[in-house]
Amino acid sequence: MTAAKRGYPDLHEHLEALKKRGLLLTVDRSIDKDAELHPLVRWQFVGGIEEHERRAFLFTNVVDGRGRKYAFPVVVGALAANRAIYGVGMRASVEEIPAKWDRAIANPIPPRFVKQAVCQEVVIEGAALQGEGNGLDRLPIPISTPGFDSAPTLTATNVITRDPETGVQNHGTYRAGLKAPDRLVIRMATRIGGAGGYRHYLKHQSRGDKTMPCAIVLGCPPFVAFMGPQKLPLDVDEIGVAGGLAGEPINVVRGRTVDLLIPAESEIVIEGFIDTEYLEPEGPFGESHGHVALEEFNMPMRVSAITHRKNAIVASYISQVTPSESSAMKRVAYEPLFVTHLRNTLGIRGVKRVTLHERMTALRRLTLITVEKGTPRTEVWRALYGATSFKADCGKICIAINDDIDPDNSDAIFWALAFRMNPVKDLQVLPYRSPGHGPEREDELEPQDDSTLLMDATMKEQLPPLALPKQEYMERAKAIWEQLGLPKLRPQSPWFSDSRGDWLPQWDEAARRAAEGRYLENGRISEKLRRKGLKPETRFRPDDRDQ
Repeated sequence: MTAAKRGYPDLHEHLEALKKRGLLLTVDRSIDKDAELHPLVRWQFVGGIEEHERRAFLFTNVVDGRGRKYAFPVVVGALAANRAIYGVGMRASVEEIPAKWDRAIANPIPPRFVKQAVCQEVVIEGAALQGEGNGLDRLPIPISTPGFDSAPTLTATNVITRDPETGVQNHGTYRAGLKAPDRLVIRMATRIGGAGGYRHYLKHQSRGDKTMPCAIVLGCPPFVAFMGPQKLPLDVDEIGVAGGLAGEPINVVRGRTVDLLIPAESEIVIEGFIDTEYLEPEGPFGESHGHVALEEFNMPMRVSAITHRKNAIVASYISQVTPSESSAMKRVAYEPLFVTHLRNTLGIRGVKRVTLHERMTALRRLTLITVEKGTPRTEVWRALYGATSFKADCGKICIAINDDIDPDNSDAIFWALAFRMNPVKDLQVLPYRSPGHGPEREDELEPQDDSTLLMDATMKEQLPPLALPKQEYMERAKAIWEQLGLPKLRPQSPWFSDSRGDWLPQWDEAARRAAEGRYLENGRISEKLRRKGLKPETRFRPDDRDQ
């Protein structure tokens, strides 16, 4: 089949780019997709490995719990095991990504329709979808949370549905648990700020439609795959934004059995129809909020066709407890949206950065707003209010900090709360918040309200420097550490201090003399400054000596 013209990479080309940068690890030994595959990749998120050391994993020899072998390889972490991998997919440095998203959203490029596509090189329909070992059962779909999940689950999805009234398509990343060779159950979020696909489902129901056409894509070109987790305005045709990212139209082909436009360079496409009348128990599944989602009724889909390219690769995401591939991808996408909202829409120029806390809190619950030192108190509070109200499921706890605090270091955040916040003045609790994305309790017959906590942990006055050696002395000691062959260091911010804050040049000079072994000179200087009639612990500043 002749490949359609394009300049953007597909998944195969993306993996080759990762390989050249040392960001892809190929595992050729036999790996059990049901009990070993996701736990193996999980170790790079919970094993104390730094983010920049994470890799995408390509498994070429996949078996199931019964020893059955599969023809397809599986890749995990290929889109966002870390931010560098995300940057390769975006063909931009991490620093350039926010501006690239802004340009793409403002300047979408409509897709290019093609009649033939590599995603339809192999077509499976009818009787070939029936029976064990056929249809969905041919695909090596991993179990994400062995010991808790009740089925292999599609995670790295672009689930395509279409608004029956406007014709605008939606790409959503929704999980889908396998039930039979020709049946699966899809979970589309119904909460506030949830799934665009769910809105299409409701419209089909209101029209009396018994089914909703759907296509589940595994392994889109990266520019398209990034659309699924990204939260764009409702009724935006995401394939056009993907074209904006690519700088050219994305090739699309019409589905074999559903009237939907599908990215032509996809790896695997599962076409079918979602039942809008009946729901089916999905089974427990480890959710991205970090808890196991207990059994719920969700949307059954009957598969009408599976198409794939001849050398297809099955893509899967690591999600569940954060950090994860899923949270890394969302974090890079969401944070610039918050900054744009606060700086450009609300005009709060003192905002320098917004950080959605990732580890364990799944991005949505804890938001850190870094503001420039000296930002007026009123602007700090406008930023807190603006961040907590921007997205319904984000910002339950919002903390304002200055840029000397590393927002990715929880100890540094606790330090700012301990020394820079007066709870009486710098803390507010707001009622009436949606519970958002999180575990549900058995006794919650009706959705419960949540609330919001806002804290101003910025400096209200000049404070002395942090009591750590200056950088030059720490680096000098680090060199000795390494010469001694001691364990590899993983510096935790802050690991040095500087002279910012309430600090005078005279103290810098005295410290330099002490570090050079000349402390006796400091003693001779201080002896000349003795005074009578003072209480111990009376403050002294060298710049007051002549007053």
